[in-house]
Amino acid sequence: MKIVVLDGYTENPGDLSWDALKELGEVTVYDRTSYEESPLIAERIGDAEIVIINKTPISKETIDKCPNIKLIAVLATGYNVVDYNYAKEKDIPIIFFNREPVEEDMRRWDKLYYVGGKAKQSGELQGELAADFIKVNPQADRNNDGKIQYVILEGEMGHQDAIIRTESVVESLKANDISLEKLSYQIANWNRAQAQTRMMQLIGQYKTNIEMVIANSDSMALGAIDAYEKLGYTESNIPVFFGIDGTDEGLEAVQKGKIAATVYNDKEGQAKAMAELVIAAVTGKEMEDIQFENNRCIYLPYKKVTKENVETMIK
Repeated sequence: MKIVVLDGYTENPGDLSWDALKELGEVTVYDRTSYEESPLIAERIGDAEIVIINKTPISKETIDKCPNIKLIAVLATGYNVVDYNYAKEKDIPIIFFNREPVEEDMRRWDKLYYVGGKAKQSGELQGELAADFIKVNPQADRNNDGKIQYVILEGEMGHQDAIIRTESVVESLKANDISLEKLSYQIANWNRAQAQTRMMQLIGQYKTNIEMVIANSDSMALGAIDAYEKLGYTESNIPVFFGIDGTDEGLEAVQKGKIAATVYNDKEGQAKAMAELVIAAVTGKEMEDIQFENNRCIYLPYKKVTKENVETMIK
């Protein structure tokens, strides 16, 4: 079985492994292809049977030029990156991986699948971690006003996971009796450098009034830390940071005490589940053995990570 990854850097900038895919067959990974319709897309797909994309479009024309395609895996939530109606006409299943589409999109066809975590759970667990930390460390309320002044660094504008993580973490904190004062929400596109830039702007505006930074991802939490380090802030004047994902760098930051806690996204379990679903969807065999929720979703639970258990999470 031939597998091609068309924008591998976007999907995996280095913190994940393609090994689970390699167990399925011959894998070719391109860091970037094109974010617009281009003959290069079909050229790179060639006679591959499985196509994995993030933002590279798969059009009717591309599908026609690549008749061997048996499955498309999408590591994004947008419903405009594939000609889904034509994929449906050609009976090509679609798997969304690690970025859950809205329910309305999933209802469009009975061969649309999702493998990943529940975004709401990740936000809820992040809120619980932050609440536990604040209760054990009342000095987190540095100005002693009985409220935690916070900022949130969000992923992409309009991104389903970013919206849900942001809403659920705040709801979780309030449900755990933490009084909050929102200073700002900033979009940083899951990107460490953008998070650093946004955080430097926030520091310029709020100085030492920020008591907590909540980030939709570890990479953005690390970018926020970078901003404070670049500006020379001492430990007594920096807020507490919380992330999500449990990347290698994020776990190391928890280990060193830079990030107070993160929420581990079971990428290894997700990769294994996706590999099993790919085989079942392509061959039509053993689909009945797969445990789906909400008809066609496979959910892997998130896990809390603190300094106390981070050693067990480092691979």
